[in-house]
Amino acid sequence: MKGQLTARQRENRAGLAYLSPTLVVVLVVVVLPILWTIMLAFQRIRLINLRRVGIFGQYTLANLETVLGSPGFWSSLWTTLVYTVGSTLGSIGLGLVAALALRSRFHGRTLVRASVLLPYVAPVVAVAFVWNVLLSPQFGLANDWGVRFLGWDRPIAFLSQREYALNLLGWQVDVPMALLTVIAFETWRYFPFAFLFLLARLQAVPADLEEAARVDGAAPTQIFRHILLPQLGAVIALLSVLRFIMTFNKFDDVYLLTGGGAGTEVVSVRVYEFLTARFDIGAAAAQALVLAAGLVVLLVIYLKFLAPRVEEEEEQ
Repeated sequence: MKGQLTARQRENRAGLAYLSPTLVVVLVVVVLPILWTIMLAFQRIRLINLRRVGIFGQYTLANLETVLGSPGFWSSLWTTLVYTVGSTLGSIGLGLVAALALRSRFHGRTLVRASVLLPYVAPVVAVAFVWNVLLSPQFGLANDWGVRFLGWDRPIAFLSQREYALNLLGWQVDVPMALLTVIAFETWRYFPFAFLFLLARLQAVPADLEEAARVDGAAPTQIFRHILLPQLGAVIALLSVLRFIMTFNKFDDVYLLTGGGAGTEVVSVRVYEFLTARFDIGAAAAQALVLAAGLVVLLVIYLKFLAPRVEEEEEQ
């Protein structure tokens, strides 16, 4: 009959009904905030005139000019890149070491694996406070042991000292102390994330491959280089992208440790300062848009050049 629906039409309607809640959530939580941010980025909006924001407002490029020409923007962008790359490499490297160390069976392995996850699951406020106390130059345990057992001349202000003069083989090198400390914190806090991915992939590697390599006289380093590392290539590439995106936008860790001072001002902290110190919502949105544009460019590069290679390795 004319009014009856075919089976295919009923399936299409049922599928649309199942997908509708997800589409609504994505639209409200993801799409609309992005469009709102773009609209704010191209209008001269401050907190005092936020109510007058409209779709048909006066659009301008003044916010982008303010952001790109503001003092410290390019240095903060460089700091963000150094912080992101260092934290990404450090967390994946430490996660790989932990996964290799804890993949074999031993007594209490489950308890040790669970304890490795503590930095990742603990509240960031709590662990940041613990690091602040431990690294304090006045009463921190790290400085106390350094002066007493390691021969330090004086305590080191790990989180408030921009540079530290380090003597290496007769050469004096200025080390960005606060930035390196924040990178170390980020590495320690998020290496369990990489540990979970890498351990799961290592557990799936056939034991016969390693056994055959041992029978042929391969050293542990050779087994890792020629057997395990190729198996982990796709996972490491995925982790690199995920951790880079997550760290590039990171705000809370840096702000809780240093407040963005001592050479640790990343772009996300600058966005917060534009909002709270200047009440310049348009400039803050423009700066966030620049941050997002950088991530999009990096993601396109990954999908264009690295993702096809990963797929080829998986097929082989």
